[in-house]
Amino acid sequence: MKKSTNEIRQKFLNFFEKKRHVIIPSSSLVPYNDPTLLFTNAGMNQFKDFFLGQKKSNHPRIATIQRCLRTGGKHNDLENVGYTSKHHTFFEMLGNFSFGDYFKKEAISYAWELLTSQNWFNIPQNKLWITVYENDNETYEIWKNIIKVPPERIIRIGDKNNLKYNSENFWQMGDTGPCGPCTEIFYDYGAQILKNSLEFLENKNNRFVEIWNIVFIQFNRISKTKIISLPNKCIDTGMGLERISAVLQDVYSNYNIDIFQKLIKNISQYTIIKDLNNVSLKIIADHIRSCAYIIADNISPSNEYRGYVLRRIIRRALRHGHKIGIKENFFYKLVSNLISVMGDAGDILRQKQEKIEKILETEEIQFSHTLDKGLKILHSEIEKTHDHILSGKTAFYLYDTFGFPIDLTADVCREKNIKIDYISYESYKKKQREQSNIRKKFYKNYNEDIIVNNTCVFQGYKQYKVKSLVQFIFVKNVSVKKIMPNEDGIIFLDTTSFYAESGGQISDIGRLYNEESCFIVQNTKKYGKTVGHIGKLISGIIKVNNYLYSEIDRDYRHSIELNHSATHLLHAALRKIFGENISQKGSLVTDTHLRFDFSHHKSIERAQIQQIEYIVNMQIRNNILIKIKELNLEEAKKQQAIALFENQYQSIVRVVFINNFSIELCGGTHVKRTGEIGLFKIINQSSVASGIKRIEAVTGQKAIDYLHKKDNYLEDISLFLNCNSFYIKEKIKKLTVTITDLEKKISILQEKENISHIKQLIKNIDYVQDIKFIKNIFYNYEHKLMKKIVYQLKKELKNSIIILININNNHFTIVIGITKNLINDITAIKIMNIIMKETNGKGGGKKDIAEGGGVNTKKLSIVLKNIKVWIDTQLKKNNYL
Repeated sequence: MKKSTNEIRQKFLNFFEKKRHVIIPSSSLVPYNDPTLLFTNAGMNQFKDFFLGQKKSNHPRIATIQRCLRTGGKHNDLENVGYTSKHHTFFEMLGNFSFGDYFKKEAISYAWELLTSQNWFNIPQNKLWITVYENDNETYEIWKNIIKVPPERIIRIGDKNNLKYNSENFWQMGDTGPCGPCTEIFYDYGAQILKNSLEFLENKNNRFVEIWNIVFIQFNRISKTKIISLPNKCIDTGMGLERISAVLQDVYSNYNIDIFQKLIKNISQYTIIKDLNNVSLKIIADHIRSCAYIIADNISPSNEYRGYVLRRIIRRALRHGHKIGIKENFFYKLVSNLISVMGDAGDILRQKQEKIEKILETEEIQFSHTLDKGLKILHSEIEKTHDHILSGKTAFYLYDTFGFPIDLTADVCREKNIKIDYISYESYKKKQREQSNIRKKFYKNYNEDIIVNNTCVFQGYKQYKVKSLVQFIFVKNVSVKKIMPNEDGIIFLDTTSFYAESGGQISDIGRLYNEESCFIVQNTKKYGKTVGHIGKLISGIIKVNNYLYSEIDRDYRHSIELNHSATHLLHAALRKIFGENISQKGSLVTDTHLRFDFSHHKSIERAQIQQIEYIVNMQIRNNILIKIKELNLEEAKKQQAIALFENQYQSIVRVVFINNFSIELCGGTHVKRTGEIGLFKIINQSSVASGIKRIEAVTGQKAIDYLHKKDNYLEDISLFLNCNSFYIKEKIKKLTVTITDLEKKISILQEKENISHIKQLIKNIDYVQDIKFIKNIFYNYEHKLMKKIVYQLKKELKNSIIILININNNHFTIVIGITKNLINDITAIKIMNIIMKETNGKGGGKKDIAEGGGVNTKKLSIVLKNIKVWIDTQLKKNNYL
């Protein structure tokens, strides 16, 4: 009986557990310690530091099943997804690793046993072919003499372009770093037996699939031409779960394995398409997996970085849903079925199902508004192309206006055999970036392009004043030996008490001084590993190599600390109320207030705001001692410390403990006890982007000042209403009822007044030829009532032109109405334009109704007389008679 994908996943882990490997869970799709990597794209990513020798593994043998994503950079499979049988955005990588323990012989033996043993995967040995690096004789001999693979099925792969180590079978982490030869195992889907390496290479792409790669990490590349041996040799292997499942389930395409077939059948329920080989069905099945797992790792759709990758994949899936006729919102509905088919690998999705579905639903609703319109424009532009090239301008317009990622546009174009002018597209995109990247400076002398090869020791956690040596001075962004009085500049010290702006916390302010000089620090910024003190010298002269005291403004720092510690309490309270799925998306901590952005896809009710305040203030009243410890990063993770995992952290990290209520990695400054915060008050909550909420709050005296200000407002209102402030609501309710009654009475009177005006206007009808011509000037009359009169007259008088004007404080408004039987000969907007030109006013409208106004009231009576003459002339010109 064929093994299910879930059984294959478990069997792999069982095998390596028997081989004394420690099973490590998959790491996040967001690399924990590598900000240079967009997403985890290989099983070895989480062990990168072990290969580099920067860390030592606690376990010499490890096996994992790693969630991987390949949608950008060197590994970008997005364009091929759905169109080939093997490519995916999301896939699971089976891997076993050795860190200075076993090496080539054991790694090869383990792979062969798992693949061919009757107790495990039981693949016929004659269906497997091997490739090795041409100069790796040791590996070749292991396959030939120990594993007993016939020599004709062991293929040596040499260097390309006569460049040493430039081979498909020599793996390298990058231009420098750990590397080594590798051996790959291929499965033969063909029936005809091949006899030699030449036949293998000729048929490689159409009947063979690589199922396992075993990398022997034994060298360190120093440069393009220099490679040295590593003291510890390591093993890094990778086998795609989807590929090996296809082999073991005896299907050629990964999309025919059980997981994908169940997903595809589920998707087909939303469309009339029943051909399960449909490319769009495959793409949607692939994309729901990647989207769900990305969101599960706390990434939300946005227009930048990882959030944009997620948005691209979602929108590509939605476009293919549209293509196969799915009219309703469907994408989020696939999550439940996905969780079911993924087995144990679906646990992380199950925990965050509600969040995943809500984000996908929101994104689908938003994009559906522009998808139809954008596709119509794209198809129209494709039809206009004569050289089968879509202009970069059109591609950029679709991206900028309708949110079409370029690969979505490319996907549509490929189906029509159309290419995109990418050079022009990038040019338009570059221009947009240049316009939006005009950066605001915090201070006029702050220049982040200044390079200072120096380090500065921060002692400000415990000391507010330290003695420091001046190492560099910059004036007008130029390095100088001294700074003179009244000059603005940047001073770099060997040690400082000033906290440089980072992690959302603003910088300290204060002064640098000695007996002769004083430099006022207005801002503090990081420049690489050093700190620039930005400000103005107000007395004396400061020179390089002078000693100064760096002293911060303590009250200013303390105000910042109140808000920073309160931010940690707020974050913890949000997780308690909304669940641990929320993730921080940004923060700002200043001396006056705090701001916190977080992922949340529902509106926040007033009761929830009050609940947040209650929880935070309860922790403040408890006056908890805030403890700060420096821990090993692994230990911090064990303590379940919250971190922004897209950041890169050192091996030793600073962890802020507020009992067990809040544990976070943080480099900022904090109060000693929560009681110092005094009071926490939320002053605003808003939505800053799709699925991103923002809370702003104040603490301490600022919170008290805020409440006093609100009290003063209430007291002023209560005095105005002549009631106690506790009864304002009831008083306003009564006034509202009274106002509503008065408005009804006024409306009745206005209707009566309008009827009277209409009767009077009909009595005074003038004529232009046989057309009824009504003109009148009101004084201090409501414009909307005048407009009602025009509409009523148009109903009652079937062949008429009406011009009504109201003058109020040397300002006039005008309404012109023309019955529809006349608009082919004369229009309201044309008459309006003439009057506005003569009076320097402004107006607009349609053929049968127009409105305008201005301030030149003196000309109105003359203009009205002239208009009558113009109408008569116009009617004669159009042969109205």
